[in-house]
Amino acid sequence: MSSIQKTKLGSLGLVVPAIGLGCMGMTQIAGMDIYGKADEAESIATIHRSLELGGNFLDTADLYGPLANERLVAKAIRGNRDQYVIATKFGYEIDDTEQLTWRINGQRDYVKKAVERSLKNLGTDFIDLYYLHRLDPNTPIEETVGAMAELVQEGKIGYIGLSEVGSETIRKAHNVHPLTAVQTEYSLFERSVEEDGILATIQELGIGFVAYSPLGRGFLSGDIQTPDDFPANDFRRSIPRFQGEQFYNNIELVNEIKKLAAEKDITPSQLAIAWVIAKGFLPIPGTKRVKYVEQNLAATGITLSADELARLEAIIPLGTPTGDRYDAGGMAMVNL
Repeated sequence: MSSIQKTKLGSLGLVVPAIGLGCMGMTQIAGMDIYGKADEAESIATIHRSLELGGNFLDTADLYGPLANERLVAKAIRGNRDQYVIATKFGYEIDDTEQLTWRINGQRDYVKKAVERSLKNLGTDFIDLYYLHRLDPNTPIEETVGAMAELVQEGKIGYIGLSEVGSETIRKAHNVHPLTAVQTEYSLFERSVEEDGILATIQELGIGFVAYSPLGRGFLSGDIQTPDDFPANDFRRSIPRFQGEQFYNNIELVNEIKKLAAEKDITPSQLAIAWVIAKGFLPIPGTKRVKYVEQNLAATGITLSADELARLEAIIPLGTPTGDRYDAGGMAMVNL
């Protein structure tokens, strides 16, 4: 296994590579393609290639599929479980027929049920990092995290994480059991955690920050030029960032980022990932193709000077409108 720089995630002892592999796009979600069609064999090959290069931190969730993504990860890691650090998430309620109800369930009994299902689907007896995927507005966070803390005591999970939560929720949860990670969308296009003071809270409490969609849902790859570049079934068609005039405003920003990437002889994706790492955070770009996981992992070796960081952030200053990252229903569930 090649060596990639390692980093401590949070202050409780979890050590991971400086970059993770987001597995969401390797399966559908409720019949919808995520970043185009996936191929199981190529997805598994991507996980294996990532490990060969030192990228052994995988991020999945029971929502993805639902359940199919964890099962795919299980196939990929079978016989080699101890070589990987596995993060998965629960919270989007999945009923006994394996259908999403689309409500969030953070109740104690559901936490217990969800973890047993994930352990089974992942083919393991231990989950390294277990996240609540979204806050359940009808269940106190203290109840949810209390149940997760019991799973730590039982040895079923190693560390606790939350996804898309606000400062008040983070503090309440951290008082019940120390959090290791908070995961939120974060990229040159999406920095609301900075504007809302969430990052400051995380840093104050010694919690690690995991950045999903560090490529802005693929925008920062530079490969998207028109809204028609998405397949008909691609979920990005419903996201405001990719619609109307905002789409073309964003393309202009990406074109400026491309210029800086070209100067450094790297891809725009690598530049966007290197920026997140330079900020001191852990990016988990998603891919399901070997060539892209190789590119993404190579980004860990890229150094950005203070001048280059300043140039990048001058292209998209904090507060630049780039369009909402979800439709109205999705936006109502973030930073709670």
